[in-house]
Amino acid sequence: MTAVSNLQSKRSPWQTIVLLTLGLWLGGSLILDWVIMPSLYVSGMMKQAGFTSAGYLIFWNFNRIELVAAAVVLTSVLALNKTAFVSNNWRRGAVILSGLMLAVALINAYFLTLQMCATGVQLNLFETAEVPTTMNSLHITYWLLEAIKLAVGGTLLGWCFRQEA
Repeated sequence: MTAVSNLQSKRSPWQTIVLLTLGLWLGGSLILDWVIMPSLYVSGMMKQAGFTSAGYLIFWNFNRIELVAAAVVLTSVLALNKTAFVSNNWRRGAVILSGLMLAVALINAYFLTLQMCATGVQLNLFETAEVPTTMNSLHITYWLLEAIKLAVGGTLLGWCFRQEA
């Protein structure tokens, strides 16, 4: 009953922050992309006039959370590089990957979401709501960025999880 454990954590607090932030961020992205948006599409909401404003509201909030998560990941990786917890060959790759994730979040927040909203907004209330043809190229760009984000985030998550002192 009085046994003392010799197990000590070999992880830096920054490493734990990276793991938690990436896990929550990537999990939220998967829920948004594979649960929320398909259910809105199947329910027919994309053909309604208010879908653009509803989609903008959802993505505006999520993009701001993504920006904070990307900043936390980049800050944590930079802080990890100044500690003895990571190897030298991990440092450059992790900084590049976390910078790429920040770039994807910035493109989503300040370019793609705004373009989608501007393209899909219905200015004439008497016309029927149709999805503009230029929206398809924006959707393709969005899915490419999401695939990059998930691949890079998964790689960084795996690297950080396997990294030991």
